[in-house]
Amino acid sequence: MAAICVFCASSVHLDRKHLDLAFAFGKALGPRGHSLVSGGGRVGMMGAVAEGARASGAHTLGVIPQSLVDLEVADTASDELIVTTDMGARKNLMIERSDAFVTLPGGLGTLDELFEVWTTATLDLHRKPIVVLDPDGFYTGLWQWLGELADTAFVRRPALAQVTLVSSIDAALDHIEQNRGV
Repeated sequence: MAAICVFCASSVHLDRKHLDLAFAFGKALGPRGHSLVSGGGRVGMMGAVAEGARASGAHTLGVIPQSLVDLEVADTASDELIVTTDMGARKNLMIERSDAFVTLPGGLGTLDELFEVWTTATLDLHRKPIVVLDPDGFYTGLWQWLGELADTAFVRRPALAQVTLVSSIDAALDHIEQNRGV
């Protein structure tokens, strides 16, 4: 059983397919014995992944800064909701409480979280699996650009290999189950 941290959008103005992906990912956690660590929001994909996880019986841990609680976006239905002082403390706690990371489509906050766990992995501060779930090419341009950075030595090729890009929920969970603790 792994505590899987999911990074994704919290916007309420998203295409339904992204919300459905988040719900389906959350729902896949319970039958495979995993729990969810999330940013503690109840809106957008973040809310959908937590709803899916709860629907399948998975334990949900939300970590949210007080400023977002004040905006009334906290997922108060979480099995455990931890309120932090700020976004930095939120990210640190999410990293600490997770065994693996999955990134779904998202914007600046999602990318910030992905790059934080990726950077700390390249510094050997953790060896937790990092997966980007991209069933429809959302991250194609980013991946292409990162490959070009590696061609110019701004990013080391081994660093690129520390993130696994997959196109299905099962592939994401299979990778985590096969590589957890490696």
